[in-house]
Amino acid sequence: MNKIILAFLMVLSWIFASDLKAQKHPQKILLFYKTAAYKHASIPAGIAAITKLGKEFKFQTDTSSDASLFTVESLKKYDAVVFLSTSGDMLDSVQQRSFENYIHAGGGYMGIHGASAGGYNWPWYGKLVGAIFNGHPVQQFATFNVLDRKNRSTRHLPKKWNIKEELYNFKSIGNDIRVLISVDESTYKGGTNGSFHPMAWYREFEGGRSFYTALGHADEKYTDPLFLKHILEGIRYAMGRKRFTS
Repeated sequence: MNKIILAFLMVLSWIFASDLKAQKHPQKILLFYKTAAYKHASIPAGIAAITKLGKEFKFQTDTSSDASLFTVESLKKYDAVVFLSTSGDMLDSVQQRSFENYIHAGGGYMGIHGASAGGYNWPWYGKLVGAIFNGHPVQQFATFNVLDRKNRSTRHLPKKWNIKEELYNFKSIGNDIRVLISVDESTYKGGTNGSFHPMAWYREFEGGRSFYTALGHADEKYTDPLFLKHILEGIRYAMGRKRFTS
């Protein structure tokens, strides 16, 4: 009996030590914002907002537009990489392979707004995002349909969410994405996707995790509590949150 009690205490000690280690080494993200084409004016506001979220919700945030960080060794430090309105061909072929290996090893990706408008010469990236940017009309108000009412990134949102956005159209939409939000094309002008027009989604992808939201064009989004909660939970999912829908 004493041996059983001793073994039990050793297990408890190991769990406690693991918890302490986790507390000493909080999760970390790389917030990447390189633009090789169009540059969104809201990027600084996004950097400030996500950095603040990290401080409030206990994850570390490294911010950079330096693609040389995309090496196998450097990426190992991060639980997720957030692409904030990146554009164009932001990584060379070696950096691309490093990031692919990172995802295959269980890493997380989150794309915000313009992140779907890049990597056109990198077919794998479009598959990771889940869809490819295909133009947009002028900014205008539209009604977004919140389809998943249980997901942590959307359950706080109104079922019908009327907001002003730069409304992306998409091509090559993945058939395995789990759509969180769609937009009703009858409520604005310039939509080209018809009745199925996803605007935020997530899924597991090739060993890792992918979350994308097309929202986030203008500065004011990054002070909107509803949007900030949406991207916070997207980041948490990308970092490996186990229970995303409860």
